[in-house]
Amino acid sequence: MIVLKSKKELELMRRAGQINAQVLQIIREAVRPGVTTAELNVVAEQAQAKFGVTPVFKGYTFGSKKPPFPTTITACVNEELVHGIPGKRYLQEGDLLSVDCASRYEGYIGDSAFSMVVGSSSPEIDDLLAVTERALYVGIEQCHSGNRVGDVAAAIQRYVEANGFNVVRGYGGHGVGRTMHEEPHVPNHGEPGKGALLRPGMTFAIEPMVLQGDHQVVTLSDQWTVVAKDRMLTAHFEHTVAITDNGPEILTSL
Repeated sequence: MIVLKSKKELELMRRAGQINAQVLQIIREAVRPGVTTAELNVVAEQAQAKFGVTPVFKGYTFGSKKPPFPTTITACVNEELVHGIPGKRYLQEGDLLSVDCASRYEGYIGDSAFSMVVGSSSPEIDDLLAVTERALYVGIEQCHSGNRVGDVAAAIQRYVEANGFNVVRGYGGHGVGRTMHEEPHVPNHGEPGKGALLRPGMTFAIEPMVLQGDHQVVTLSDQWTVVAKDRMLTAHFEHTVAITDNGPEILTSL
């Protein structure tokens, strides 16, 4: 677990977060029907090179049983929830796309994600996107010194389920600083008052992963891509947040 001990460290985390936000904005502007997810990955690589940062996901291993992740971003379409590998798939009008990216700047990491519709939307997609994005900020509102991880998780779960959707089990946010996955784990479901105590200097990623149908998921044969078991739509938003004496600070917001 990283706990920032100086203003310089916090400033480096801010810079990493701001650059990652700009990279994601460049990717968002490149999304349109007919573009492949592999082409969006190239856009991300070029943007990171432009800003002088390095990719975090590419070559990343999460446990010894997985092969190294092969690309700079994750790109998930429709029923794909997280960890989708960009490839030859062409985006189509009405697809729901989720993109996750992390950038390393002078040793510190900014990690964030967004979901959006490709081209024209529909009421059901608009509803899912709105609830998932709002759930992110509902969780961030609980990121005050003295609260616990369970307060964040429970707030996300309550909001999502009250709006007729489900949160995933087994996947969630995480501490992030000089390495990609640090303590504490920040699930999207839980009990208030439980889990790690939040205190100033902590930095972590909060990332609601919301499913239109049941909360159950399966991992595809590539050993990375996680999809809704019922193959219904999913969405995913994420910010890196710092706990300060004055409340939460979103480090990956433009």
